[in-house]
Amino acid sequence: MSSVYERELKGILEGDEKILSKVTKTCTTLEKGNYYLTKQKPFIVVRAAGSFGVDLVALRGDVSFLMEIKASNTDKLHFSSVDGKLQRQAEKMQRECEKTKTLPIYGFRLKGHGGDCWRLFTMEIHHLEGRARILHNRLPKLPLSKSGNFIMRWENGLPLSDFLLYLCK
Repeated sequence: MSSVYERELKGILEGDEKILSKVTKTCTTLEKGNYYLTKQKPFIVVRAAGSFGVDLVALRGDVSFLMEIKASNTDKLHFSSVDGKLQRQAEKMQRECEKTKTLPIYGFRLKGHGGDCWRLFTMEIHHLEGRARILHNRLPKLPLSKSGNFIMRWENGLPLSDFLLYLCK
């Protein structure tokens, strides 16, 4: 099921007219305009295979990042669920991004939500450079629970439309 949302976000970042039209039907005029900015400044987006913990790789001349996509009917995602698989996956992504100075982004799609239903997050990564560091500073960081596991709260994320406005203006 998450592959549907991977394809959706891939199409948004690539500026695919058909997907943009579909996902912005319930968006405000401002949100819709921000989504459509990707038509002028699209990314090359590759769906990643395997269990590395990365679903998409987005590339453009001025910036690139790795994305992991999560979708849920509830507005909170605990990484400790599913036998801790999500937590281990996130920790591996964090280590690899730290080692390679690559920006990690988590996309959280709230199912059944009208308007801009995507929220973005990142995790603490040191030694990023250039535009990746600037983006990292703008994105909300995934907080940790008392037991040290990541938690994604949809309402605390950066709306995708705001992210696109910043990247494509």
